[in-house]
Amino acid sequence: MKDIKINTEFIKLDSFLKWVGAVSLGSEAKMVIQDGMVIVNGEVETRRGKKIIKGDTIEFNGETYTII
Repeated sequence: MKDIKINTEFIKLDSFLKWVGAVSLGSEAKMVIQDGMVIVNGEVETRRGKKIIKGDTIEFNGETYTII
């Protein structure tokens, strides 16, 4: 599990995946989110604009990220 600190109120899910290096391109983020490969707080999330806030947990590709 990796703790990720954000300095803003929220970050959008697709931007988050790019920021932590889980994907390299925005188009890649869009595809993995739409394909149901990303889990936010225990549920599959298919909205790439989902606002990720402090306390959220994101699971993707065998990694778990917690927003602090």
